[in-house]
Amino acid sequence: MTTDDIAGFYAELSQLDADAHLLLDYRIECTGDPRTAAAHLASEQSTAQWRRVGVDEDYRPRFAAKVVDLEVETVLHGTSSPLEPAVTEPLSVCRVRIAHPHANFGPRLPNLLSAVLGEGAFFAPGIPLVKLLDIEFPDAFLAHFDGPRFGLTGLRDLWQIHARPFFFGVIKPNIGLAPEPFAALGLAAWRGGLDIAKDDEMLADPDWSPIAERSRLLGAARRQAEQETGVPKVYLANITDEVDRLADLHDTVVGNGANAVMVNALPVGLSAVRALRKHATVPLVAHFPVIAAMSRLPSFGVHTRVLTKLQRLAGFDVIIMPGFGPRMMTAEDEVLECIAACTEPMGPIKPALPVPGGSDSAATLERVHAKVGSADFGFVPGRGVFSHPHGPTGGAASLRQAWDAIAAGVPVAEHAAQHAELAAALAAFG
Repeated sequence: MTTDDIAGFYAELSQLDADAHLLLDYRIECTGDPRTAAAHLASEQSTAQWRRVGVDEDYRPRFAAKVVDLEVETVLHGTSSPLEPAVTEPLSVCRVRIAHPHANFGPRLPNLLSAVLGEGAFFAPGIPLVKLLDIEFPDAFLAHFDGPRFGLTGLRDLWQIHARPFFFGVIKPNIGLAPEPFAALGLAAWRGGLDIAKDDEMLADPDWSPIAERSRLLGAARRQAEQETGVPKVYLANITDEVDRLADLHDTVVGNGANAVMVNALPVGLSAVRALRKHATVPLVAHFPVIAAMSRLPSFGVHTRVLTKLQRLAGFDVIIMPGFGPRMMTAEDEVLECIAACTEPMGPIKPALPVPGGSDSAATLERVHAKVGSADFGFVPGRGVFSHPHGPTGGAASLRQAWDAIAAGVPVAEHAAQHAELAAALAAFG
């Protein structure tokens, strides 16, 4: 690029129409002049070749993504991650903020992703490593999206869960049970105080547990639990499948008594979720397969915060995400950023319920609540309920007992002295 070419991909943010641009924050490792590399990053995701040969024209004022901030943090001799072919030149580590005119792709999630996470961003000249750290949407863009139908507040009203976390449970074994014993486990957990019994994200429609029969039996068990306990219960059915089956599977399981559905967001695709949102009559719950494969490396891919925002935008009412603790291999700050991405102001888009998960039980509830800083979260044990020494009824009861202690300001371990289920959970999982 010439000096003039480079200048055409830079702008002062204050001089741009804020409603017309998305703001994208990238971390890059680049060779050569960082100013040139950042210009390539902006160019390749928007105009690329910005005029025809022999024609006096310039597409940049209308279509170009513009670098509005560039900070060089350090210089590396070698990369922060292995690359093939290897890079032998010194690399500048930079933070780059780009304002991208969203008219280039419109309010279409596949086209948005093709621009900001596509060939242009990840094959820009001189940038062997790039990670999209954040994305900010103007209200003019958000106005085209429905977002969650119910949202966090709507779910509290719908399921009558107030002033406490939402207690989920993943029925275990996750993929190995026929519908009859599977439904019996769900009923036992609901009797103990569980709000939401759910399919595992890997349990879809296998021969040994057909979703039509499984949802029929779980739907009946849910209604029985509601009659016995006098409070709403939720069966969360996993309908992850080929896109052309989603609407029919939704109709089947909802007709059978499931009152929420789960979709593995990235395997199915955010556009498919957005279409399902228009069809669905019950809350939509996201699970996170593939997300770690895109986000785990600190120097490459996309930050989970971005994927959380996109899931909320697509219409999920609930977003299950990697949670706290070593099991999920996710930094605490990153978990908190994803929780914030569910609930922070986002134009007209309702807050979603964040569910940070991973090897939780009554023994971890106090810690998770303290880290989240409020009761606006879902808590999703698997073994902590369904492998509890007293069975699923005792496992669910231990969650409610742990919360009673937290709400009363009593140490959970102290409260366990008078509650056998809680004491057993602390002994087994603490």
